[in-house]
Formats: sequence, C-alpha cells, structure tokens
Amino acid sequence: MAALHNDASNLLRGKARDVAARIRARDVSALEVTTAALAAIEELNPSLNAFVEVDERRALRAAKAVDERVVRGGDLPSLLGVPSGIKDHEHMRGMHTRVGSRALSWLVWPVDSEFVRTCRDGGLILCGKLATSELAILSYVHTSLHPPTRNPLDRTRYSGGSSGGSATAVASGMVPIAPGSDGAGSIRIPAAFCGLVGWKASRGVLSNPHKDVDAVGLAVNGPIAHDVRDAAILLEILAGRPLASDLERASSYLAACDRKPRQLRIRYCVSSPVSAVDPEISAAVVRTAKLLEGMGHIVEEGSALQAEVEEFLPLMSRLIASIPLLPFTESFTEPVTQWIRERGRTVSSETMWTVKRDLEDRILQWFGDADAWLLPTTPVFAPKVGAFEGMGAEKLFHAAVPNGAFTAAFNASGQPAVSMPAARASHGLPIGIQLVGRLGADRALFSLAASLEEALAYQTWSDS
Repeated sequence: MAALHNDASNLLRGKARDVAARIRARDVSALEVTTAALAAIEELNPSLNAFVEVDERRALRAAKAVDERVVRGGDLPSLLGVPSGIKDHEHMRGMHTRVGSRALSWLVWPVDSEFVRTCRDGGLILCGKLATSELAILSYVHTSLHPPTRNPLDRTRYSGGSSGGSATAVASGMVPIAPGSDGAGSIRIPAAFCGLVGWKASRGVLSNPHKDVDAVGLAVNGPIAHDVRDAAILLEILAGRPLASDLERASSYLAACDRKPRQLRIRYCVSSPVSAVDPEISAAVVRTAKLLEGMGHIVEEGSALQAEVEEFLPLMSRLIASIPLLPFTESFTEPVTQWIRERGRTVSSETMWTVKRDLEDRILQWFGDADAWLLPTTPVFAPKVGAFEGMGAEKLFHAAVPNGAFTAAFNASGQPAVSMPAARASHGLPIGIQLVGRLGADRALFSLAASLEEALAYQTWSDS
C-alpha cells in the first residue's frame, strides 16, 4: 500500500490523462490518488496559499464512489478520479464563495453551480476552493482574506491572477489539472508565470453562466494544465462531453491535437503600446517564430495592436460593478476594487455594447488574413510579492496592467488563445508564448499548439 501511495503522489505532478488512465486500469485507486492530493495540499498549501478551503470529507467520499464505478465498468468519464479544485468564484455545495473578498466572507452556498456539476460529471474529484484576486480583478492574488498566493517556481513571486490559486495548485503538484476563468488573461497570465498551458476558448464554445454580470461575454472558464492535450480533454468536459468515448470522435479537441496542421499564415509581434517587453521574452517569441517557420508555416512579423488600457477599462469596470454586493459590505472591499466599481457605475449599457463592438471590429481588422498570431503572453515576468503594496488604488491598477498587455484584447474579440511555455529565462523562470486563432477556430488552434509543443520539446528549455 505504501508503494502505491508514493506512486499516487508522483502521479499528481504528471498529466491528468495518465492519472485517469491508471485509475480506469485499476493500477492505482482514486482513493489513493485523492489521499495523496490531500496530503500534498496539507504539506504545501500553508506556504503557497493555493487552496482557500479544503473539502476533505466529500473528496474522499467521491473517490470511494469512483473506485466502485470503475469496478462496475462501462463508458467512464475521461478524467474520472483526477483530483482538482474550483476557483473561488463558482458556487460549490456547502462551501464559501468569497471571490477573494471580505465583502463575501459570509456567503456559503447550498448547491453546486452548473459549472461545478459539469466538472464533477467529467470525473474530477474536487478537493476544495482555489484562491483568486478580489472579484477576479487583478493579475496577482494578494487579498486581505489570506496571505499572498505564491509561485511554486519562485516563492518570492506571485503566481499571477486572477486564477492564481489554480496555477499554483497545478504547478506545485497538489493536483494535476484545474479549471480557471479568464476575463482579461486570468488563465493565460498565471499559466505563463508558472510554466503551464492555459487555454481561453472562443466566445460561445462554453456557456456563459454569469450573463447577468458579464453581458458581453468577456470572461470564459477554461483549463490550466501541464500540456496541450490535457487542456483539450478538460475543455471537452467543460463543453458538456464528459465521457472517454467522446474523445474518440474525429471532431473532439483531443483528436485535433493529433492532426498535423496545414501550412498556416502566422504573424508575430513583440511590442505593445501598453508596456515594454523584457528582452528575454522578446527573444523567446522570435525563436518560436523561426521554429514555426521551420515547421513549414508562412511566418512574418506584424505590427502591434494599437489599443490602450482606457479603451478596455469600460468593459471591465462595468462587469465588476455588476457583481452584486450587499450595500453595507461595499466598504469591506479593497480600495482598488472600490475604484473600479465606481468607474463601472458610470458606464451605461449602451456605452458598454458600443465599446465592445468597436474594440472587436478593430482587433479582428488588425488580425487580418492571418490564421494565427504569435505574441508574448506577458511582457514581464511574475512580480515580486509585495511589489504593489502602499500604492493608491488607481496607481496600483495601472502598475498591474502590463501583465495583461497582450491578453485582454482577445477577451474583447472573443478569439481563442493559448499560453504555453516556450523557454526558460536566465534567472530560471518560464517564458510563456501566446498563440491566438481565428474566432471559432479552436480545433485548428489545438492542432497548431500541439504540434508546436512537440517541436519545442526537442529544443533546449534554456536561453543560454
């Protein structure tokens, strides 16, 4: 039994599909894997702060039910028995939904949200709630509810946000995969900072369960994983296709990963009007462009998208202002949250839709006739913990903006985008590159990303 327990612990740092395959084959039990995950959380979480609440009793009960289901056989969910967690902006039965805020510290929800039920239907064992920045606003997680969520690759730095808890949990080996949400880069940024794959699907691929708050569909849930194929499997589950047999269809996202892409027209850019780009990050993008060219694609340098933060802010601030809070709890929010919500209350519905349409049209025009664009995921490396302390609300917001300089635009346009690790910098941190596809062309982007991931595996993960 001890050997199996150690084996289960090692599995947590690997691919989620391998964990599920071994549980289905009865090489290891779901109970052993879940027990190992809970032990890893107990050991690592006090210093990393990925989980804000742990649901040990239900997780172990769910694991036992998985093992009984495996014995019965039949068509099983594709990630059956894989431990994971839920970002603390979704309701999970019997647990708090704080969304990183003291203003919601009282809220315990009696039933699972539709999204949580979808994750359970896909076989995930949910071990608890994962940390997020307050109301999922900022690109790092440091709230008054708990200590900062740290990057397991360098604990002096943040892991990104707002899905920082999800990325930390996966990168540290607490769980092998986790869903997050992305409204301006909130999946892709922490994936880049933690050396993971983060996928933002096209608008419309997944349902929008928060239409009352996010009418224009800026935000979308999605996977944070160790590789592109794991991301494809979790996206299939989130789209409502949970069974292992669903992955065998020619139209599945996983099947797209196994198809060699046709020759594509790819443009790349390493500049932004929002932020200067670190030279090592620029160099990694240029090297990736050359690698794509060597793979047979038509690759050319393109101009930067000319869009400023103030143009996106009406959409984001209106979304944040639409999140319902009890009037007397408003003062419990962070100053930066209050500043953004005040801005959002001045944005009318008509203005919101006009801004969204204008931005979308301009972004798609810039995208042009390319099949994909290659960009940095972030122009800078993960900030040091405490880097934003002592700043006023508006100054803090604008200081954190560079993290999303290359990601937020595609939430406005609704295009699919993926961050994946392409290199390691001289100081050892990973460098994420971003591929952006045509609206609705998620399968084509999976094909390109998987082939690039394979090509990158043959490259040294060092810039020296």
